[in-house]
Amino acid sequence: MNNIIQEIKAFFEKKAYGVCSYLGNKLGIQTSRIRLFFIYISFLTIGSPLIIYFIFAFWLNMKKYVKSKRGRVWDL
Repeated sequence: MNNIIQEIKAFFEKKAYGVCSYLGNKLGIQTSRIRLFFIYISFLTIGSPLIIYFIFAFWLNMKKYVKSKRGRVWDL
């Protein structure tokens, strides 16, 4: 049962925006602590960190898109 929960968690972490995991890997902090930080700060500031979260998500998505297209100069 625990294995199924871990697979579901990994699926959502991979398919979600990945902002917390990216920041956790870059800063060397656990992703759960970063998620809690976003949740607590969102409650205290009435949701303004969500705007920052979505900007990071957009930036990471565009970064993946640019990296995938970078090697294909001659493809049309």
